[in-house]
Amino acid sequence: MNWIPLENLEQLEDIKKKPKALIFKHSTRCSISATALDRLQRQWNDTDMQQVEAYYLDLIKYRDISNKIAEIFSVEHQSPQALLLSDGNCIYHDSHYSIDYQEIKNLSN
Repeated sequence: MNWIPLENLEQLEDIKKKPKALIFKHSTRCSISATALDRLQRQWNDTDMQQVEAYYLDLIKYRDISNKIAEIFSVEHQSPQALLLSDGNCIYHDSHYSIDYQEIKNLSN
């Protein structure tokens, strides 16, 4: 899985223009977040998900971006949290152990 680091607010405008994008908001201080990230990475299949650009947000370091994501996509901030976007609209979001790779995969096709 090749993560694209999400490190500035300007990237959000570019992400909204993508046909499909996944944003994973990760807390580097949380063991649940580490487990959810590991689980997603182990399940991820690059061939099945080649149409999805995957963005990784260190929300401890970039909390302002995390807050902006909540505002733009009308989702409550969670950590960890995965959002699947389709043409600028959030079509899936979940957090903690409810992050479901299979559902993300199904919605991205």
